[in-house]
Amino acid sequence: MSARPVPILMYHAVARVPNEATRDLSVSPDAFTRQMEVLGEQGFTPLTASQLADVWRSSGTTLPERPILITFDDGYEGVHRYALPVLAKHGFASTLFVSTGWLRGEYDIGGGLDRMLDWDQVRELAAAGTEIGGHSHTHPELDQLSDDELRFELGRCRDIVHDELGTRPASFAYPYGYSSRRVRERVRETGFAQALAVGNGLARRTQGPYALRRVTVRRSTGTDEFERLVAGRSIGRTFARDRALTKGYAMVRRARQVRRKAILSRV
Repeated sequence: MSARPVPILMYHAVARVPNEATRDLSVSPDAFTRQMEVLGEQGFTPLTASQLADVWRSSGTTLPERPILITFDDGYEGVHRYALPVLAKHGFASTLFVSTGWLRGEYDIGGGLDRMLDWDQVRELAAAGTEIGGHSHTHPELDQLSDDELRFELGRCRDIVHDELGTRPASFAYPYGYSSRRVRERVRETGFAQALAVGNGLARRTQGPYALRRVTVRRSTGTDEFERLVAGRSIGRTFARDRALTKGYAMVRRARQVRRKAILSRV
């Protein structure tokens, strides 16, 4: 059935020796290779973000027996060096969400947490079947921005991807997973057809196209835990601490936003 939940895996860096900034949210090349082997052995069919959304929008198409999404955030060079050959070996589709101001090239404003992709590498990933989506321009917390700042982040990202690849990106991922009703509306207005959050849960059609959940794969994710995640088992227990921290930080961010609005109203 097309309405059943789907695991969406969220990766960041793939690195043999990660730096301090990306250590927790990286995986080793060997671990990534083994994880893709697990997906192949268990009969999963990786889709792009657009493919999943298209099926869920259509009443006449169905998902494969064991659908899954493999996604990468930010645009680290190791996705091209280490992940691409493994994905190509298995014939797996994936989705890469790029922060355009972090990638090496003429738009680079610094801020990348490790060695980032350049645009030739992004084009090679796209040619190999990776969907290229947006992840903002400078990777800010979008729900903390003014409307003008938000429109710039989204529009600049969309336009650079279009200029470099020749097509507008259809999918978006929220930096840090943070969004709000206002952010989701602006993402839609900018032309993105679907957007992914984090949430550390399975994606469901009822979440709507602009709040699809993902599960985080990190350096500490062993093979047994990975198998549980893709099967949709024990996700709540695995990410219980993350959810508690997220709720606490959400309160901090809401308070910060209220203070910002109060300051702006006095200007």
